[in-house]
Amino acid sequence: MDETDPSTGDPGHAPAVALGGEPGTPGAPDAMIEPWMTETSIDSFQGGRFHLAQPKGRGFRAGLDALLLAASLPAHRSGTALDLGSGAGAVAFAVAARCEVLHVTLVENDKVMAGFARHSLALAENAALAPRIGVVEANVLGRRAEREAAGLADGAFQTVMTNPPFHPAGGRASPDPLRHAARATTDADFLGRWIRSGAALLGKGGLFAMIARPDSLEEILVATDRRLGDIRILPVHSHAGMPAMRILVHARKGSRAPLSLLPGIVLHHSGGGLTDLGQGIGTGEATLDLGLR
Repeated sequence: MDETDPSTGDPGHAPAVALGGEPGTPGAPDAMIEPWMTETSIDSFQGGRFHLAQPKGRGFRAGLDALLLAASLPAHRSGTALDLGSGAGAVAFAVAARCEVLHVTLVENDKVMAGFARHSLALAENAALAPRIGVVEANVLGRRAEREAAGLADGAFQTVMTNPPFHPAGGRASPDPLRHAARATTDADFLGRWIRSGAALLGKGGLFAMIARPDSLEEILVATDRRLGDIRILPVHSHAGMPAMRILVHARKGSRAPLSLLPGIVLHHSGGGLTDLGQGIGTGEATLDLGLR
């Protein structure tokens, strides 16, 4: 997961407002909010295509990773989709804005972050998207029975997308619990278990889409073995000639087609400005075609 990139989203410029609302009311979190969580900023993304409530001054703010993942989803996707580990919901909202007939469920284990997602659903600016977005509080890594109790049945979804925590376990922990939970894995097989859960939730032929660090590729390939095939990997470079900073991964459940390594994309010119593609990702107008429909 990443923090806000002001060159691609527009967060950081809306006034802070109180999170507000009693627990259980529309847009309010179903958890006690700590004193430092009583404010949120309402941030505009993609030129106002959607707005997101995010914790002000704490937590991990959505940005470029979410927009890259959303840009990789074909605009004609339909049916039902899951956004696993959705945080405040940037991926889900961006995908719902892009895919006009897709129904998206945000899956988030943290009650506070799920509360911010519900707050976003209640915003007037998101009224056109809200009927196609839902929020479920559930542990992606929970047992199958626990997922099913939350309404997440194995094999029930046509699309699963995720921008998971991918900083290695054992690293320096952030003193901010929301930020730490958004970034850090908890054990050596965390990412593998995350991917296996996502694959289980997909129906046959379903599309799995994720963004990750390049150094997690081996874990990804091990976890997808005999579960997902026709894997497409798109390297994302900040500048030409530099190592990839992210990889986008698409795969199809039940396919035995071989892996494809696609030509990489570059987001910035050598002088530092955004390329046309980088600008298009920020506005929601660009498409990153990995070839799976």
